[in-house]
Amino acid sequence: MCGITGWIDHTRDLSGQGPLLTAMAGTMACRGPDGAGVWLSRHAALGHRRLALIDLEGGTQPMTALPPGQDADGTPPAVLLFSGEVYNHGELRGELARRGHAFRGRSDTEVVLRAYLEWGERAFDRLVGMYAFALWDTRTETLLLVRDRLGIKPLYWTRRGEGVLFGSEPKAVLAHPDFPAEVAAEGLAALFTVAIKPPGAGVYRDLHEVRPGHVVRVDRTGVHHRRYWELTSAPHTDDLPTTIAEVRRLLADAVGMQLESDVPLVALLSGGIDSSALVGLAARSLAKDGAGRLATYALDFVGSETDFKADALHVSRDAPFVRAVADHVGTDHTDVTVETPSLVGELGPALRARDMPGVGDLDVSLLMLFREVRKHAAVALSGEGADDFFGGYPWFLAEAERPTDNFPWSAGVKDRNSQLSPQLREALDLDAYVADAYAGALAEVPRLDGESGVDRRLREVFHLQITRFLPFLLDRKDRMSMANGLEVRVPFCDHRLVEYLWNVPWHFKRTGGQEKGLLREAVADLLPEQVVRRPKSGFPFGHSPAYLEAVRQAVRTIIDDPAAPVLDLVNVPAVRAMVDSDAWFSGDFTPPPWLPRLIQLDLWLREYGVRVVL
Repeated sequence: MCGITGWIDHTRDLSGQGPLLTAMAGTMACRGPDGAGVWLSRHAALGHRRLALIDLEGGTQPMTALPPGQDADGTPPAVLLFSGEVYNHGELRGELARRGHAFRGRSDTEVVLRAYLEWGERAFDRLVGMYAFALWDTRTETLLLVRDRLGIKPLYWTRRGEGVLFGSEPKAVLAHPDFPAEVAAEGLAALFTVAIKPPGAGVYRDLHEVRPGHVVRVDRTGVHHRRYWELTSAPHTDDLPTTIAEVRRLLADAVGMQLESDVPLVALLSGGIDSSALVGLAARSLAKDGAGRLATYALDFVGSETDFKADALHVSRDAPFVRAVADHVGTDHTDVTVETPSLVGELGPALRARDMPGVGDLDVSLLMLFREVRKHAAVALSGEGADDFFGGYPWFLAEAERPTDNFPWSAGVKDRNSQLSPQLREALDLDAYVADAYAGALAEVPRLDGESGVDRRLREVFHLQITRFLPFLLDRKDRMSMANGLEVRVPFCDHRLVEYLWNVPWHFKRTGGQEKGLLREAVADLLPEQVVRRPKSGFPFGHSPAYLEAVRQAVRTIIDDPAAPVLDLVNVPAVRAMVDSDAWFSGDFTPPPWLPRLIQLDLWLREYGVRVVL
């Protein structure tokens, strides 16, 4: 995994911008601690930071390559900055070799570059993996910004003058002197809500994300967008046993492909069906190849035995189920135990990982887990996506029984504007923002002719989940992992599995009358029965009284400071009432804990010098 950045301008000479590109790339040293590089030409300046995982010696970037038979003098036809993994690079390498391409190394980056030289933009349809890359075609002076189908890896861009700036993270773009740290009403709305931001919005004013499954082309005529992948709705014709078998086949193939690494690889284990399924499949694949035992890691909190309280999203402690899987499968297991009061002190590092406020301690606990895992490995498997594709969250069943007309995870929120300051309420209506975002999201759903009732509504819900909620989770996973130089792979997000599951009906996914019943049946032979039947329980967070009091005290300090910039944005009396009660810590997702997010919002305004433009 890596960090990429660049500056393209067809009207300026950028050949002397090496120090600036080095600085822009340097902001993402955590994404690429193993190497750095810059490539300069008259109209393109490109920078890279590398995390070396495959072909440790031969995968340096920016990478150039010449067509078959061309001498190595003169300007290369294309230059590539690549972040991510292409899991089918071996298959593509073989096909390209048969077409006359000679390879210098074993990296997937070189395969992507030569695939472009062979097939042009049609090459992107052939990639299986998670990636975000920038390709500068020197022959046409065209920049292509490409993002994987699900948006697993990030890529931001902005227009500046007659050109564009881009980077894996906002911090790379913010390092350019021509891009100020500003936020407008729409960006604030994205921060005051969760998992509702429209695809392509970058929160900062005039900053955009490359949409998942899209190519952004920048040439002398301007900026153009092309979608190269989308879900297609069609009747599902497989019976239930065939569907179960196909899910098992697709998932096993995805896990097997994602085990390739020239550095140590581990798996994250929560004791839920998602991570446990990956652990079972990965351990079996490694054993078959004679590659030894799989190492697994789990997160827990000091005192969780007494502090844990069940709620709507956290029905049981992870620890007993983690131990059951580790013993049953036979992994080398490590528990990462966190002192919950320390979470408050990590809100700053979590903010800097995102370059914007996130979801408070839900980010921090993940950041701390990844920090420990990185001491032992550079690659980890994780179960993101299973809940989104198989219907694991409680709102799936709720929508099937009592459909709403809203984002399901946000349907219970009342009067979002109550958290805003009086002056901000004059410029921003969060309820209207959510309603508009929902209408836009619903219009994107690929309908199936003749579908009605529960099936029609659940197709909508799954599309909302895939295009709004899952990107929020993937973004969180990427930032917290890459802040520690750790690559996290997500086999459930293999687009081939996603395409198949898209058309599987809801009653199949609830086989056995339980959430993710289809997945449970597909992997039941790998795991202990109590894990196979364990109800969905969300990612753990701190319950300890010491942590809750630490949060309260940090917020009191902020709202008692008349110079605190966040006071211009929030309803201070309402915040004071939250501090003195447990209303902010409701135990469900609507809303998530608000006070830790407020701490990050204030720190963001201070530390990043963000100017609010309304």
